[in-house]
Amino acid sequence: MAVSIVFRHRVQQALRLTALVALTALAGCSFAPKEAGIGEAVSWQSLDGWQKDQQAEVWPGLLLQCNKLRKKSADWQRICTAADQLDNPNNQQARVFFEKHFQVYRINGTEGRKDGLITGYYTPLLYGSLQKSERYSYPLYQKPADMLGIQVKSCADRSARCRGRVIGDQVMPYYSRAEIDGPGQPLAGQELLWVDDPNAAFFLHIQGSGVIQLDTGELVSVGYKDQNGHAYKPIGRVLVDNGEVAREDISLDSINQWLETNPQRADWLKNQNPSYVFFYLSDKTESGPRGSLNVPLTNERSVAVDRKIIPLGTPLWLSTTLFDNSDYQRLVLAQDTGGAIKGPVRADVFFGRGERAKRLAGHMKQSGELFALLPKPR
Repeated sequence: MAVSIVFRHRVQQALRLTALVALTALAGCSFAPKEAGIGEAVSWQSLDGWQKDQQAEVWPGLLLQCNKLRKKSADWQRICTAADQLDNPNNQQARVFFEKHFQVYRINGTEGRKDGLITGYYTPLLYGSLQKSERYSYPLYQKPADMLGIQVKSCADRSARCRGRVIGDQVMPYYSRAEIDGPGQPLAGQELLWVDDPNAAFFLHIQGSGVIQLDTGELVSVGYKDQNGHAYKPIGRVLVDNGEVAREDISLDSINQWLETNPQRADWLKNQNPSYVFFYLSDKTESGPRGSLNVPLTNERSVAVDRKIIPLGTPLWLSTTLFDNSDYQRLVLAQDTGGAIKGPVRADVFFGRGERAKRLAGHMKQSGELFALLPKPR
């Protein structure tokens, strides 16, 4: 009898332990973070600010990208045909159009987060010349003739493009920023033009495009053509890590001020970012620079994203704040990419040209949420 009681007691203990393990496993499943990327469908009512936005401002950009997207899929063909039939819609008509043709999906961040980093960029104005002179002595380069685009599945750094050059019978990594701007000047003879400010030229590499006022008075545009294959490293992070600028004070203005205050160390800091951008020259000054989708960007309605996660052309609902903590909620279009724009909940807002755009972009480093508007199936 005693043995039977002991055995029954041990069985009951084992059952309780099994149940506890099962409950723990179920609890772990219920709280497991959602997979990063475009996730579950949500309702339009879940978009804070949707009814207050001026969605008609997106319409010109939508029509421009339709020239590219209608050939990509039957869904976009159908959507673009319907958009063609709406002539200059008001905000309510544009809102109804998106609700009719699209379904909203939350974009989940890494480690179960719903939010991510929202930054900004703008079109800078520089002063330059097509001829080198004492004033205009800092070059902007075209895509080098000897740079190879290497199509392989694995590279030393997957965050950058594979670019190389041939030395003897070997393909070596392409020149870094320090090498290109160093005393060896390996790209001499491949300049597009020269500008008068080395720091402005550096920031132009970060923005990816800009407008140059030539010494003749003419305005020309320079756009992103290619990149040297080295991973982008933000120099603001270098300043913070080295204790030069407090983390809460880092911005475009504070970085530029540091460069101007420390000219003897400016090259050292800029060379911490080995990424280097090559440009093309255009005499057309469109309403906005062309993004990776090859359509002109729209002020505060175009964003750069990680195209590995968010397809180019995707309408997005952006919910964030500006540097003064005022709400910034709006419909935008994923029309561009960038070397530093990596991850699911990550967007870079194009603010346009001028001092306001420069101020907003320079201070934009906010937490925000993204929602993808994907075409409803027929």
